[in-house]
Amino acid sequence: MDHDIDFRDLFDNAPCGYLVLNDKGRIVLVNETLRIWLDLVDDELLGKRLLDLLPVAGRVFYETHFAPLLRMQGFFHEVALDVVRRDATRLPVLANATQRVDADGEVVETRIALFQATSRRKYERELFEANEAGDRARSEIETLNKALTETGRLRDEFIAILGHDLRNPVAAIGGGMRILSKEDLSSRGQQVVRLIDGSVARMGRLIDDVLDLTRGRMGGGLTISRKVEEELSLHLKQVVAELSTGSGRRIDVEIDLPEPVFVDAGRVGQLVSNLLGNALSHGAEDKPVGLSARVAGHDLIISVSNGGDPIPPETIGRLFQPFFRGGDAAGRHEQGLGLGLHIASEIAKAHGGTLSVSSSAEKTTFEFRMPIGAEN
Repeated sequence: MDHDIDFRDLFDNAPCGYLVLNDKGRIVLVNETLRIWLDLVDDELLGKRLLDLLPVAGRVFYETHFAPLLRMQGFFHEVALDVVRRDATRLPVLANATQRVDADGEVVETRIALFQATSRRKYERELFEANEAGDRARSEIETLNKALTETGRLRDEFIAILGHDLRNPVAAIGGGMRILSKEDLSSRGQQVVRLIDGSVARMGRLIDDVLDLTRGRMGGGLTISRKVEEELSLHLKQVVAELSTGSGRRIDVEIDLPEPVFVDAGRVGQLVSNLLGNALSHGAEDKPVGLSARVAGHDLIISVSNGGDPIPPETIGRLFQPFFRGGDAAGRHEQGLGLGLHIASEIAKAHGGTLSVSSSAEKTTFEFRMPIGAEN
């Protein structure tokens, strides 16, 4: 009896979808079964992240629940996800994942198997949608019966509850990890502490981004507190130092701010941090990122530039939309929900300024420009 097995055929035509991700979290191998399910070809899948195949709500849930679990224990089983097909319809799946690591414990690749769960998830979805429809109906009735002052009170309570209920436990976990890191731990224990600490920092950034987005949409824009800032240069240099240390990348800085500027220094620092983070993620790794801050006429101008592939014209018009993520031809691993540039744009508007982008084969530049007069 012939027992020879064509393993490539077994991989491609398995009764489940297979994905293999590299150490940067990018798809390097996908089987024919999944290509057929999604109606996509290799060129549309290779180099993407698993997150790129999920709807927005799925990305949030995956980033805050399952990605940290995978980083900590190296696997997860029977995770319910929806993947998006070419025609924008969703395919319910159950995902199993496992990571392969080298001798130093660094991730070499991640292997993911996807199993169709249409019948099981259909029942769950119908039950959820029925409950959601009832909630929407009740919410609409309540909204119609409430005065504008009540609506404002609920809005403020929502933001306050979200901030306290999420920020406080995350801060407690972070404090606990800092205490634990000072203990005499094994190398494995130290690695786990570092992973948890990184996840806590990432969750904190996600919470801040979502809170800013919520305030902007429900409150008519981001709130800022402007004053005559004499040490804006120091704020910007601190942001550069933090990102340069964390990324190990070179950032060229040119700051010429000889006079005080009427700004919210914390928010401007957040704007610059978002722009630098975007440049470090999308720019060519062999070219430095540049930061320039100066006063020209009656305007403060801060620009961030990076080398690498230019941004396609069809993408530029959507860069500042929330949850939008432009592709990265270099295949680097980006994190987050696609809110950084949107929030940077809102900070610029709150200062009475603008945030614009220009991109060519030579470099990509984001420029923040605002009037420096205290009356604005």
